[in-house]
Amino acid sequence: QLQPVESGGGSVQAGASLKLSCSASEATFNNCHVAWFRQPPGKGREFVALIKWSGGDTDYEDSVKGRFTISRDKAKNTVFLQMSRLKPEDTAIYYCAADGNWWDPLSTKEDAYDYWGQGTQVTVSS
Repeated sequence: QLQPVESGGGSVQAGASLKLSCSASEATFNNCHVAWFRQPPGKGREFVALIKWSGGDTDYEDSVKGRFTISRDKAKNTVFLQMSRLKPEDTAIYYCAADGNWWDPLSTKEDAYDYWGQGTQVTVSS
């Protein structure tokens, strides 16, 4: 059972940067599409960014375009989410999710992802 593990969350001031990591010990993680979702306080979980298993295609939610960058390092079995110019509305629990079927089309929907991490808290104060 593939188990993604997130790290890198924390509390920062508005305008700061954070880099989240999502790692898995299984080599099959490198054959997964991977997405980041987030759940703001009192709200539902929402899509943030995704990257194709090959690393060639990415997609972002409109409010993070130009501020967040998703990437992956296959040698390290890790996907990153570089977050810059953070805003208080970015405050949320951030989850990493993996789609175990590399042949699936890319999706921003939660139900496309088979494996989920436990989440990491990001808090941005004004």
